[in-house]
Amino acid sequence: MQCLDCRTESKDTPSVGVCQGCGAGVCESHARITSRTVRHGTPQGPSAQSEARWVLCKVCAEAEALTATALTL
Repeated sequence: MQCLDCRTESKDTPSVGVCQGCGAGVCESHARITSRTVRHGTPQGPSAQSEARWVLCKVCAEAEALTATALTL
C-alpha cells in the first residue's frame, strides 16, 4: 500500500500504517500518532480504561483537533 498523501504529491512512498479515521495508507512523515482512551468491562459491572495508540492521516488529525476544540468551547 502507498501513502495517499504522497500519491497526491506524485510520490510513491510505502505506507507504514492505516488512518483509523478514513482508512488511507500513511507514510512515516504523514502519520499522526495520538492516543485514545479505551474502556473495558460490561455496562453493569466494574470498568477499567487504558490508553491505546491511534494513527491518523493529516486530514483526519486536523478534523479531530477541530472537533476537540469545538467541544471545549
